[in-house]
Amino acid sequence: MSKLKQQLAQRASNGLQEATTVRSLLARDSIKKRFEELLGRKAPGFMSSVINIVNSNTQLQQCDPNQVIAAAAVAAAMDLPIDPNLGFAYIVPYKGKAQFQMGYKGFVQLAMRTGMYKTINATHVYEGEIESFNRITGEVKFSETGATSDKIVGYIAYFKLLNGFEKYEYWPIERVIEHAKRFSQSYGSNYSPWKTDFDAMAIKTVLKHLLSRYGVLSIEMQTAVKADQAVVHETDDGEQYEYVDNTVEAEYTVDAADDVDAVAEAVGGPTEDDAEQTTLV
Repeated sequence: MSKLKQQLAQRASNGLQEATTVRSLLARDSIKKRFEELLGRKAPGFMSSVINIVNSNTQLQQCDPNQVIAAAAVAAAMDLPIDPNLGFAYIVPYKGKAQFQMGYKGFVQLAMRTGMYKTINATHVYEGEIESFNRITGEVKFSETGATSDKIVGYIAYFKLLNGFEKYEYWPIERVIEHAKRFSQSYGSNYSPWKTDFDAMAIKTVLKHLLSRYGVLSIEMQTAVKADQAVVHETDDGEQYEYVDNTVEAEYTVDAADDVDAVAEAVGGPTEDDAEQTTLV
């Protein structure tokens, strides 16, 4: 190939790359209109944040720009900011693909919007904080004297609805780690959120599990659970989710007895197996 042809080919290649960047996609009238319909006056600021996030992440720059836009659109549809410093939602690169990822603050925000929650919280648990666990009601009682050390031994999520229904969920840290290794192929890698912010990921995992099983599943919450950690593909039939890092279907089929045993073991109480071996007199 002559030098001139090489130059022309390079220019054509560069032009194609420029035409498929996130910035160029967001400049299209059809895409701008879509975000304006979702966010109204907040659309320009949201689109600018998408560009800034991509510009600051070399791995995202290597992802399909259409996947980045699709992930951003999911966040926009739920009116959640994607600034990683805020902790509501993220666009995370994994093996050259752009994933949408919820933050625990995002789940709390969606729950609050239903107007049906009186209280909702999720946090870590220090050694000695849990005093007892009622396996019938699921209630966790915390020690009045407080923690015996600053060692984190687990994570707990809790909510109470306005109608009085309440639910706790506690996972010892060993279960959190086991879960992360099982359902996140990127666990342990330097760029994995499990590596960069284990505490936030653990809190989100327990809260998401609790809400997806016992919480009020609004349309937004259903979307959040399904889209979390997925590569979003937009098709004629709607959004399709590809779980390149984990399998959501398998992640949320844990039997209720697992939760009972996790807390019982943590506080030294009876497990389901123990209960089956007990004779009532």
